[in-house]
Amino acid sequence: MTSTVAERARGPIMGSRYGLPLRLLTELRPALENIDTALSEAARLGGRPAGVVRLAASAMAIAAVLWPKLAAFARDHPDVVLDINTEGGSPPDLVAGRFDAGIHLGEFVHRDMVAVRVSGQQRAAIVATPAYWESHPRPRTPRDLTAHPCIGYRMSASGTAYRWEFEKRGKPVVVSVSGPAIYTDPGFILRAALDGLGVAYVFEEHVRDQLARGELVRVLEDRCPPFDGYFLYYPSRRHQPPALQALIDALRV
Repeated sequence: MTSTVAERARGPIMGSRYGLPLRLLTELRPALENIDTALSEAARLGGRPAGVVRLAASAMAIAAVLWPKLAAFARDHPDVVLDINTEGGSPPDLVAGRFDAGIHLGEFVHRDMVAVRVSGQQRAAIVATPAYWESHPRPRTPRDLTAHPCIGYRMSASGTAYRWEFEKRGKPVVVSVSGPAIYTDPGFILRAALDGLGVAYVFEEHVRDQLARGELVRVLEDRCPPFDGYFLYYPSRRHQPPALQALIDALRV
């Protein structure tokens, strides 16, 4: 019969070099029993990925990358818990924040990180409802948007509102817009656009269905070229936790 760590620690001769003094053994017993429990759990799991993966990502990144694959991941890895922080803004310090990994657009990922592509290229879409465009002139250039009520986006509660970025033939244009509301959640931006509050700057894939159904109409499409998509990134380390590796394998494209 296999003995436990605690049983082996008692040894055949208490107090000799083959065992542990009774007083020391008494003090160590809780820790030794915890080790036994952990070893038994590892044996029960049979090498399956398990544990908590702390992930830092914006709500937009979660919607674009994780959410479409979350149900399948949870089904395939029932012993893995994803602890997700969705505060926006610039990528956080993963080490200081004790995160295992983050998900962000490629342009924001620091070069000293290991980065794995988890989405295709992204593209902006400038949209509003058909009713809105019936009563407002369609913009011919990005700067024409300053005459329209625009639904703003703020990456974090403490950050500034995002300035809308455009490009044509390699020439970038950045426009500061204003309007009835500013949100940190892309879901609210889409809802506001569908409710007719004004013009929204969203990602193309987030409104593909609404465009196909005619619920939203796109403008300035030639000013919105594709750009690098999302990457899962993490600090380089010798030992890769199996739970994190399972998530990387599930999201990799």
